[in-house]
Parts: sequence; C-alpha cells; structure tokens
Amino acid sequence: MEGENCGVQFTANVRKHSSDPGRWLDAVIRDQLVSNWLRRLMSKVGCCLRAVETRRALPMCSLMSKNPHRTTVPALIMIAAIPVFAQSPPESPDRPWHTSYERQLTNDLRSLRQPVFPVESEKAYSLAELIDLAEAHNPETRVAWEYARAQGAALGIARSELYPTLSAVALSGVDRQEVPLGTRFYRHTDPSDQVTLDLNYTIFDFGARRGRIAAGSARLLAANSGFNDVHRKLIFEVQQTYYRLLNASAQDVAARASLANAEAVQQAAEERLRNGLATLPDVLEARSATAQSQYDLQAVLGAEESARGDLATALGARAATMIRVEPLSEVPTPESIGETVEEATYRALNQRPDLQAELAGTRVAEAERKEARAAYYPTLNFKANPSAQSLYLHQQTLAWGHTADLTGGVALSLNWTVFDGGARRSRLTQAEAEIRGAESQVSAARDTIEDEVWNAYSNLNTAFRQREAATALLESATQSYAAALESYNAGVRNLLDVTAAQKVLAGARSSDIVARTQVLTTLADLAFRCGDSIQANTRKAGP
Repeated sequence: MEGENCGVQFTANVRKHSSDPGRWLDAVIRDQLVSNWLRRLMSKVGCCLRAVETRRALPMCSLMSKNPHRTTVPALIMIAAIPVFAQSPPESPDRPWHTSYERQLTNDLRSLRQPVFPVESEKAYSLAELIDLAEAHNPETRVAWEYARAQGAALGIARSELYPTLSAVALSGVDRQEVPLGTRFYRHTDPSDQVTLDLNYTIFDFGARRGRIAAGSARLLAANSGFNDVHRKLIFEVQQTYYRLLNASAQDVAARASLANAEAVQQAAEERLRNGLATLPDVLEARSATAQSQYDLQAVLGAEESARGDLATALGARAATMIRVEPLSEVPTPESIGETVEEATYRALNQRPDLQAELAGTRVAEAERKEARAAYYPTLNFKANPSAQSLYLHQQTLAWGHTADLTGGVALSLNWTVFDGGARRSRLTQAEAEIRGAESQVSAARDTIEDEVWNAYSNLNTAFRQREAATALLESATQSYAAALESYNAGVRNLLDVTAAQKVLAGARSSDIVARTQVLTTLADLAFRCGDSIQANTRKAGP
C-alpha cells in the first residue's frame, strides 16, 4: 500500500515539475516518503544487477511493479541526473533559499577566516604604528597588489609578441594498409619517427604590437596608481577611526569629570538639606543632574567601543581586538596651516594617484587608436618548419626499407585585409571617441580635486577658529562653575545656578575635545585630498 502511494506521489511530482527538471528533482528529494521508496527501489536494482552478473534468472516482478511509472530505467536516469540538476534558482520570491550548496559556501567561508596578527594589549600605539599595521594586514592592499601583478603579467604577454614563437612536435607511429596490385592485396607497414620545429615570427605589422604593448603599459600604470590610491584611502580610514577613538576616549574622561562635578553638587545639596538650608526640590534637581551625567557617560562608553572596533577592522583585525592608543593630551595639535590653498591645490594635482590613473586611461585609449590604425596596413610573417624524419617501409613480399633526412619548408606571407565592411573604420572611430572621453574624464577629475582641496582647506581654517573659541569657552565655564559652587556653599546663589553652570562646563569640556580632534581630522582630510599621506617624506609624519 505504501509503494502504491509513493508511486502516485512520484507521478504527481513528475507532472507538476515536468517543465523544470531542477525543481522536479528538488521536489522529489525533499519528499522523505519518495526518498525512502527510491532507496528500496535501488536496493532491488542492485539485486538485479548482481543476478545478471551471476547469470541467474531474476523474476520480472522485481524490476517493474504494476505501476508503469515505477521502472528501473527512469529511476536510474533520475539518480544520475541529480548531480546535474540539484542546484536550481529559488522556487519563489517569498522564501529564503536554503540547500546543501549554502552549507558548502558556509564551510568554504570558515576556511577563509582572516589571519590573526599579534597586538600588544598593554602597548599604546601611535598613529604611524597603526598605519603600518593596516598596510601590512588589511586585505584591500593585497587585492590591489595582486591586480597590479596581473596587469604586469598582461604587459609581459603583450611584449612577447615582439619575439618569435618556437614549438616542437615529436611524432611516432605505424601505418598499415592493404595495397591492391593486380588480383592481390599486399600489406604495407610504414613505421615513422619525426621531430618537427615550428617557427613563426611577425616581421612587420605597422605598429600593431607596439600599440598593444603601450596599452598594457598604460594599464599597468593605472593599476599601480590604483594601488597607491588604495593605500591613500586606507591611511585616511585609519586616521579617521583613530581620531574618533581619541575623541571618544577623551569624552570618556570628560564625562567622568562631569559626573564627579554633578555628584559634588548633589552631595552639597544633600548636606544643606540635612542642615535645613536647602529644600527637597533642590536635592531632586541635583540627583536628576547626576543621573543625566551617568546617562551621558554610558553613551560615551558605547561610542568608544564602536570606534575601537572600527579601528581594529581598518587594521585588518577582528573587531573585538583590544587596541590601546595614545591619549589625546599627548597628541600635538597644530595651530595653523602654513600654506596657501593654491599651494595645496597644486600639490594635489601633482600627487593624487586617482588623477594619475585617469591620465593613464588616456594613454590606453591612444594606444588602442594606434592599434586600430595599424589594421589598415598589411602584416609580414615568416614561418619555418624544419623536420627530422626517420621512415621505414615493409611490404609483404619484400625486405625492409629505411630512409632518414631533414625536411621542411620556409615561407613568407603577406596578409592584407582589403575589405572588411567598415570594421576597421568603426574601431578607429571608437578609439578616437574613447580618447576624447578619457580626456574629458581627466578634466572632470581635476575640477573635483580642486573643489575637494578647497573644502578641506576651508574646513581646516574653521576648525582652527573653533579650537580657539572652545578653549576660551572651557576656561570661562570652569571659572563660572567654581564660582557658582562656592557661592552656593556660602548660601549666596541657588542650586539652579550651580546645575546650570555644571551643564555648561560639561558641554564646554565636550566642545573642547571635539574642537581638538576636529583640527586633527580636518588636517588629515586635507592631507588625504592633496595625496600627502602616501608620500615618502610625509607618510608617517603625525600632525
């Protein structure tokens, strides 16, 4: 009864997915009942095959059931086709895709886990040391390096066309045939050994090879510039995350100081309440300020953890890696730029690797135009194929014969495409259009770089001015808080004045830290826009 149900269900699956073999087989495999039935069927097939090998008779009923769909041959075909059709697109857009292939990808991903490099947990790393770690371990630099190596190999392939190609072929065989002569056939046996050298060389092609070499050289130049640009971006990413972590760590210190101030105010209010000099609302206000400071501290701690994980990721390490950095107080902060925006822009146009890559693109287009022009002219090729032969001959009624000699040929061929339906003209037009497009792209990149340098320069000047204002704000807020707290203890001022001064002081501390790190961040941004970070004389110089 179970076999009949399986046969009906199997037939339904066949009819339902007959237009898509992959879905049909997936449906069959997912059906546990049909899978069990197939295992039993294949067991019968194995018995059948063993019976055939031992030449014993096997009843037909063991090969075919009453259901015409349950036959051995379709089952064998289906099982053989499972490896071919097992992987198929998702059946519907409303459900996730989960198959054994997904587990294979997961296993492959586990084998490609990122390597672990040692980080000294007790050491406070400087920015230069972190940049060195990132350049050595971040996989993006490896990707760009391997791509540049591939382009170098492609240039080597293009250069190889300047040299001849030489191939060697060794042949050894026997040819036997019956040759008719009169009313009889005579057997001929012809053993032979042969070694042939095939030499091909393009003597002249009117610059087609030189064009391909120039294009390969320009692509390598673009890849090398792209490699430098990856380092430029990586250094900037490390700088940004480093300064974020410095800011978060300093904000942690400031938040703890603000919490200490709030607790001091709360303690003073509670002391005055016990002495009958303050009211309960004053104490509640002080407790609220303390709770707010505690809340702000937790937010700062979370931002610090996030910044530390981002820095570890930029280095190519796991996000949970504990990396200590120098405190913000030990990082020098410049007071001015020391150059004009025109000087910065000029330096950026000379150093930016992405602009150099765009310029290399124009060289690629010009080389392709040179190759397209060469197609209008003929090519002269030389070919030589010397061959050393050792031939034998044996006829049915005669003795063996043998000869050995050096044979071959030499040829010069002149190939010239007279008409191709305008293909050469279209390729030349395409190359010229690509040249103009690449030149326009360079102009657009120059304009973008100039705008980026201008904005970075302006932001840095703004950061310097904000730094001066933040310093003055912190100094006045510190004095105001101290005076308010002293006056409150003397009973001259109320608690609201003290809590207001405490909040202003907390905001001033935070603004001072933000202003300092903003100067460092915008200075790094200007160096990034100018391409200074990858130069040998400025790469490791910290601001």
